[in-house]
Amino acid sequence: MGTLHKAWSLSTASQWTASNPASGQCNVTSLLIHELFGGELLKTPLPAGDHFYNRIEGKRYDFTASQFEEPIAYVDLPASRTEAELGATSDQLAELRDAFRSGHPAS
Repeated sequence: MGTLHKAWSLSTASQWTASNPASGQCNVTSLLIHELFGGELLKTPLPAGDHFYNRIEGKRYDFTASQFEEPIAYVDLPASRTEAELGATSDQLAELRDAFRSGHPAS
């Protein structure tokens, strides 16, 4: 998770803040993880909207759960890339991809 934490920035999600770097990163992060590692995209409806994450080889991976103050009651609904892309632009995904691969945050 350290590499993702370093890769997140205002360029990867407009809700990002230094005090809550995972904020708003669920769409773009789940898309990148799906692109790099395969598996399934999942979502759980929350009051603020759908929260996206991944399942790989039967295990749930939610790299952005730290953005929430309360634990998530996961329902693991199947999600499509198209659904996740509604909350992340192609530029944000490209920024996260580049920052993740380089190990340095986007500008």
